[in-house]
Amino acid sequence: MALDHPINSLGFAKPPAQTRVVVAMSGGVDSSVVAAELAGEGYDVVGVTLQLYDHGAALAKKGACCAGRDIHDARRVAETMGFPHYVLDYENTFREAVIDEFADSYLAGATPVPCIRCNERVKFKDLLETAKDLDADCMATGHYIQRKMGARGPELHAAADRTRDQSYFLFSTTPEQLDYLRFPLGHLESKAETRALALRHGLPVADKPDSQDICFVPDGNYAKVIEKLRPGAAEPGEIVSVDGTVLGRHDGVIHYTIGQRRGLGIGGLADPLYVVRLDVEARRVIVGPKDMLATRRVPLREINWLGDGDFLAGGPRRIEVKCRSTKPPTEAVLHPISDTRAEVELLVAEEGISPGQACVFYAPDSTRVLGGGWIWRGA
Repeated sequence: MALDHPINSLGFAKPPAQTRVVVAMSGGVDSSVVAAELAGEGYDVVGVTLQLYDHGAALAKKGACCAGRDIHDARRVAETMGFPHYVLDYENTFREAVIDEFADSYLAGATPVPCIRCNERVKFKDLLETAKDLDADCMATGHYIQRKMGARGPELHAAADRTRDQSYFLFSTTPEQLDYLRFPLGHLESKAETRALALRHGLPVADKPDSQDICFVPDGNYAKVIEKLRPGAAEPGEIVSVDGTVLGRHDGVIHYTIGQRRGLGIGGLADPLYVVRLDVEARRVIVGPKDMLATRRVPLREINWLGDGDFLAGGPRRIEVKCRSTKPPTEAVLHPISDTRAEVELLVAEEGISPGQACVFYAPDSTRVLGGGWIWRGA
């Protein structure tokens, strides 16, 4: 049976003008280009920006998404391209779903990744539902990741530009969400192409610097934010070696992360020492030699499976994994324990793997993202 209209670039069998797409606009160049490109193709674009935290504090901050300046920039892009733009107050949702867990995780000695939780619990949940309430056919974002149609439906794939790839931060995207989402920048080969498109559309954000920090953590100072959120959190304690020898004092466990070497304040030792464990209850930072950081078995929970077939019934399988966003995928064996728990066996041990981080699964010799889980205790 012939289609009434050819498939458009977003995958719908109707003209762009009859296809409504909500674009999540952070105010940066990436999401602005997505909105401008779709508007230029004739789609019914609706721009939405989320106000996620205190606006007044944000105005004085540069280098992070979702601040007051960014809301203003998103609005200017919408005016330039002639489509409606809305700002939604998600401060309470963001605090409850992202910031509170971030603070509590750090206090528990973990190393959280709040950007993943924001995508999972705010942008791809509440904002996605808002897009549906607006009768949008889909929601588009400026993330560098690809959505490809496979034999069983849409698949998640790493970006063509591996230096910009954001698949680590989007592993918890569910199949249902993936069906509704679109990522128009994922196929681009470089950020230069994105900026060239911004210039072509005459966007006021064409030369805007990329955001670097977590949006609610000014200057990357996690401890300062946590002290503000949880007064009294930075209680002093001891820095001890793995054999229990007291080597020094610290001003709060929240100032340390697994694998840290610099800034320990215990110089004068023959061999360098690293943070190998955080004992939050005893307020102790435990340090040891580098080889103690090496891990081969990584326990995971909150598994999100995007591969083919049943996760648990499939049994052990060879995959590639990333336990840090900045490292390339490495070979591993995935051992399912339940529908939501698993253990990853790394073929080559890695250093500095910490509870609170994500472990993301990839198909071997492929760009396909198979999901992932959260590292939940020291291996």
